[in-house]
Amino acid sequence: MVSLIVSLLFPLIYRNKEKKDKGFIFAYYGLSYRRKMIRTVWNIPLIIILLIGISVWGKLNFYQTFLISVFFFVTLIVQFLYNYYKWKKHEKQVR
Repeated sequence: MVSLIVSLLFPLIYRNKEKKDKGFIFAYYGLSYRRKMIRTVWNIPLIIILLIGISVWGKLNFYQTFLISVFFFVTLIVQFLYNYYKWKKHEKQVR
């Protein structure tokens, strides 16, 4: 319940604030689209480790593990492409 409230509240807090493109920031909503894309790329090794852990310690058959893997990678690719598109669109607007 708390995570749902925070997920709904953070976009409102960061809506009209300038997004950070350099330095560390914990909140995903405070990042520029370029930084969101970079963070997505950094998540690839974590997703792979997570999927290896699920396949080793999970009591799932091959088909279930495969479906979970496809879901994670499709989500990751869609997120990457969305952030890339929005980054390039924002760059054109700034120029």
